[in-house]
Amino acid sequence: MTRGRDGRAGTPPTRQRALLAAIVAAIMAVSAAIYAGVAADDGTKHRNTLAGGRGAQNNPAAPASTGTWVASWAASPVGGEPGTELTGLAGRSVRNVVHTSAGGTSARVTLSNLYGQAPLTVSHASIAVSAGPDTAAALAGTVRRLTFTGNTSVVVPAGGQVMSDIVRVRVPHDGDVLITTYSPTESGPVTYHPHARQISYVAEGEHTRDATGTAYTGRSSVWRYVTALDVLSNESDGTVVVLGDSLTDGITSTTGANNRWPDVLSDRLRAALASGRDVPRYSVVNEGISGNQVLADGLGRPAENPSGLHRFERDVLGRTNVRAVVVVLGINDILRTPGAADPERIVTGLETLVERAHARGLKVVGATLMPFGGHRGYTEAREAVRQRINAEIRAGGVFDAVADFDAALRDPYDPRRFRPVYDSGDHLHPSDRGYTRMAEAFELGSLKGGAPAEL
Repeated sequence: MTRGRDGRAGTPPTRQRALLAAIVAAIMAVSAAIYAGVAADDGTKHRNTLAGGRGAQNNPAAPASTGTWVASWAASPVGGEPGTELTGLAGRSVRNVVHTSAGGTSARVTLSNLYGQAPLTVSHASIAVSAGPDTAAALAGTVRRLTFTGNTSVVVPAGGQVMSDIVRVRVPHDGDVLITTYSPTESGPVTYHPHARQISYVAEGEHTRDATGTAYTGRSSVWRYVTALDVLSNESDGTVVVLGDSLTDGITSTTGANNRWPDVLSDRLRAALASGRDVPRYSVVNEGISGNQVLADGLGRPAENPSGLHRFERDVLGRTNVRAVVVVLGINDILRTPGAADPERIVTGLETLVERAHARGLKVVGATLMPFGGHRGYTEAREAVRQRINAEIRAGGVFDAVADFDAALRDPYDPRRFRPVYDSGDHLHPSDRGYTRMAEAFELGSLKGGAPAEL
């Protein structure tokens, strides 16, 4: 089953393979129609020009500056938040706390109403640098009002998203930023990302420009409405998007510690650059969704927890100035398939993601599937599927480069399980030390270069 893109012996041209490819192609055609997002931005058009976006000409806070636009933080919209179906969060200020990868001198924010059933009116919105960990307070002098084509209010249609005008604010790398919205009218459900592993805040009434944080007595463990923070950066040349499941979402990492493995990878890249190593100047954004699969969607329309195939356009190609993609998917396709999943189908899905990335000139690093022995879903048949997929990935015919997370975290005495120090205790998700080990095992040089030339 070894695959090579050059067509050499080892790629069996079976009817089954052709049928699988046709099915995947049909899925992608539907995906493009349903989940098409904002056009990708390569960042170059903003160099040496007014740092403008939509409405920037009318925004007095938009500076004349240089740099490259990159994504500093992102989170995938996953579904409609339970309990908000009828009224949304009308009459409340929602202060999301997000952790940055790259720093910059200007910023812009994307808000989503993908799962809303009615237009979402945002009458006030702001951005600020956090005063510190575990607080809703802003650093003095950093609160900025967000505008949309020059207006302080915006209506986000059901199923849609909007990007704010550019605002001048110095965003730190590896820091927390407060993005606050206020909606005066009922709308719902609220588009959200659960399992944020970050505490955000809620206040009764309109307090979007409140720097003290005193009014924010409500606490939240999810991100609402906000799906991206872009910055105009002089320290990054592009964006790495990590497309994954709960292992990337960091579901068992310590809340507020920013120890998801993409966070640690971002820190490693920055430290390597500071030491003079020849590695790419990239920001890293986390597009992990707990429970995500390569092939299958969740329920609903639009689908909650859409598959990697369906959300690739939105969550990868739709991010700003993407230069490389890291794919960490497949374990849920095994665990959530009754009996034993077909490894051929999963590998074909992964190859389709690579082909779509290559069409945009993006390099793709893929990860081996980590062990899950001892987990309630473990069976010998499922372990055999994992091993077959990993053999395909290691053979080099699926991805451009490989991060062997399986080898890095497995127990040398029982390779079907995590090494105990890397196990969170559920035998599926890593501990904080395990997430750190994943990032340490990632070869930074594998991000260099673009898609291989087609022969």
